[in-house]
Amino acid sequence: MTHREVERKVRVPEDFALPPLGGIAPGVTDIVAGEPFTMVAAYHDTHDLRLIRWGATLRRREGGPDEGWHLKLPVADGESLVRDEIALPLDAGDVGHVPSEIADLIRAVVREAPLVHVVTVRTRRTPYVLLDGTGVPVAELVDDRVDVVEDGVVVRSFREIEVEARRDPSRSTTTVLDAVAAALVASGGTPGTRSKAAEAIGARGDRAPDVIVPPWPRVKDPASETIRCVLATHVQAFLLADVRVRRDLPDSVHQMRVAARTLRSALRTFAPLVDDEWSTTLRAELRWAADALATLRDTEVHLARLETHAALLPPEDRERAVRVIDAWLRERLEAARADADGELRSERHLRLLTDLVEAAREPRFASAADEPAREAFPPLVRKASRKLTKAVARLTTGSSAAEWHRARILAKRARYAAEATAPVLGKRAHRWGEALAGATDLLGDLHDSSVAQQTLCELAAGPEIDGRTGFALGLLHAIEVDREREDKESFALLWPRVRRTLADHPLR
Repeated sequence: MTHREVERKVRVPEDFALPPLGGIAPGVTDIVAGEPFTMVAAYHDTHDLRLIRWGATLRRREGGPDEGWHLKLPVADGESLVRDEIALPLDAGDVGHVPSEIADLIRAVVREAPLVHVVTVRTRRTPYVLLDGTGVPVAELVDDRVDVVEDGVVVRSFREIEVEARRDPSRSTTTVLDAVAAALVASGGTPGTRSKAAEAIGARGDRAPDVIVPPWPRVKDPASETIRCVLATHVQAFLLADVRVRRDLPDSVHQMRVAARTLRSALRTFAPLVDDEWSTTLRAELRWAADALATLRDTEVHLARLETHAALLPPEDRERAVRVIDAWLRERLEAARADADGELRSERHLRLLTDLVEAAREPRFASAADEPAREAFPPLVRKASRKLTKAVARLTTGSSAAEWHRARILAKRARYAAEATAPVLGKRAHRWGEALAGATDLLGDLHDSSVAQQTLCELAAGPEIDGRTGFALGLLHAIEVDREREDKESFALLWPRVRRTLADHPLR
């Protein structure tokens, strides 16, 4: 079970007196106290606290209305703690034995490290419900007196107050949380964002996560420093997308494939500046990871695309087309998801996760990477761009789908090269990357249209397809043919403007 948690935390002294809160926040007219209760939470992490350092916590909590296993994953940064809480019942595992369902979700963060019991926290909680004028709960405030317990002995105590939204997060709800937190601070509290586990563990939990993005260097600094930033940025994105894919969250497969492709493209673009054997091996494994998700992502895209375009058909034809598309593609979607899940849980994928973290920490450079970025990068970006322009020059409206797809691949490489170096090379590379973004989006839509046509032909050729259903699929195929033609015409108009962008802002 998953719950979106939006809250504020305020640390208060032991003798803190709770101020009157009824009427202090918009929409809150009353506050009702509940019965105090005690909870004991056994927090789990790796020995080097990889979860806490990423801002996540995992506990097994006994006592209270929601006892059980809770994994909390950060959703947003800032003053408001926004986290997704994934819960399992107590009997899913004893202390020291993390349920496999939870351990699997965080594999990208913990990788090969075992999850162990790291600290125990005992909390005496007094709950309060904040009500609106109709008696409906707006938020819950809890006054927690917390003991950190080691070997049965209390080694540290603190007190904090949390106020959490009881409705779906909205501007009005967060306004209530802000007002209550402000009242607590005005009465002597201190705002905070650290979890109880991080507070209980202390300074060890304040270390940076495994992958951090260093400050972007200057154009006169060695090219290696920029490469280090590029790799860390996209390795971090890959790891976080892995967690989202395992949770089956929207767009997660796409984001993970983008991170893999961007890393591959960066390693290809920077090939003269990095160790060849290291780069080649890593690129091959990133391609394997992206390919493992390809069928799942493509099926998601084509299912959504064909259902959208089917809405343009007359009602009876739409119903017939959608029935066939749903039956075939959704079955394919489930099979693709099962295949992708198997690859994500393989030893090969685990090795890739470990290798990526190591690549972000200690990239392997060639001696050429010692050159200043302003000397090393422009020739590499221009090389990627020249390959694209040559491929586009050969295109015609009658070119094969494979030729158009090749142009799409080269456009992505040129775009990623420009975007990777833009933080250092500045507006020239930035504008070139922006221009290429429009081109890659259009080429991507064109590719999807081509694949959709192939899918519809395959469906229509099925032995169970009757004439009227085949006609409906043919109507949908005609829509895709028109869309492909329009995309090619649009690209022919767009490309000269894209080329002018590079001419106006040359990468010298």
